Amino acid sequence: MMTKIISIANQKGGVGKTTTAINLAYSLATLGQKVLIIDSDPQANSTSGLGLDPSACKDTIYDVLLNKIQIKSAIVSSLFENLDLIPSNINLVGAEIELINSISRETVLKEQLQSVHGQYDYIFLDCSPSLGLLTINSLTASDAVIIPVQCEYFALEGVGKLMNTIKIIQTRLNTNLTIEGILLTMFNSRLNLSNQVVSEISKHFKNLVFDTIIPRNIRISESPSFGIPVMLHDPLSIGSKSYINLANEILKRAEVKV
Repeated sequence: MMTKIISIANQKGGVGKTTTAINLAYSLATLGQKVLIIDSDPQANSTSGLGLDPSACKDTIYDVLLNKIQIKSAIVSSLFENLDLIPSNINLVGAEIELINSISRETVLKEQLQSVHGQYDYIFLDCSPSLGLLTINSLTASDAVIIPVQCEYFALEGVGKLMNTIKIIQTRLNTNLTIEGILLTMFNSRLNLSNQVVSEISKHFKNLVFDTIIPRNIRISESPSFGIPVMLHDPLSIGSKSYINLANEILKRAEVKV
């Protein structure tokens, strides 16, 4: 089994990183792929969005990053077939400071992940909304990055900053890092602005942009409070269909590359 490790990153908050991590991972799992989500955000939204209580999680990504435990010890089965999770909690806030003096501080996660290579088809890293050491660890450990971009003002500005960070990481830490795609999220077809952002980003980044666009959808927003992916909350909603389409698009791209 070839494992593909994908960071879902954007230093802007509220662009749909966690929503994408949970729903894309779940969609791929229902399509028969074995998937692991690593919650790399101290807010632990991927953890709670999959029905776990972050404060009750004993072993988390924090313990893995500080080399207190092996990564395998932190993996928990989710309630859903083919989908595992490495949870996070508020302790992760301290990890950046505690890692500062480590010799290989940017590559801790990469080294730890080697022991689970081949056990999953996809590993998704749900990054925190910053470009600190946690996100750098994720990008250094990844084969590719998905960049969710909200269809709103300043969308391009945020992507520009992230692209610069990715370039630095490609040069210094991970020459193999590629951009899996830019994912347009929270699209409202009735708003001129949403349509403008789509055309701007598409013009600017061309074939890096996924064909699938994630709409603004009440069902997507509601599902985390139930601790389930949107497909279980409302399988017929436009949000569910969009994430299934995205999963299929990623699988098709992988076939083309093989």
